[in-house]
Amino acid sequence: MFKILLILSAISVVVYSKSITAGTVYDYNGLVRKVFEKNVEAAAIPLIKREQEVYYEYALGDQKIKGLAILDLENGLAEPAITRGGIGYNFVNIKLKSERGSGLKYRIEVYA
Repeated sequence: MFKILLILSAISVVVYSKSITAGTVYDYNGLVRKVFEKNVEAAAIPLIKREQEVYYEYALGDQKIKGLAILDLENGLAEPAITRGGIGYNFVNIKLKSERGSGLKYRIEVYA
């Protein structure tokens, strides 16, 4: 019985996580490296939706972004979205929007 309860709780954590990974986010033989990391946090305010935008531009124009990881650190109800750029571009614009009355806490990683 305990094993079934443990499995069901693990599945519910996976279902409610709103993380995004796109492209190559692991270092394979030195071909991909992390070039940007930022933690984004906003406290909950009753009846208000919290929004945060993160913009990153890779300084070297000939290098392109190969991977993005937008990791939900508290399994909240916020929704991440890549609004401009991303994989194959040298810039990315990410918008984080919480549910009404809740906060958000994310780690954003960019790989090139």
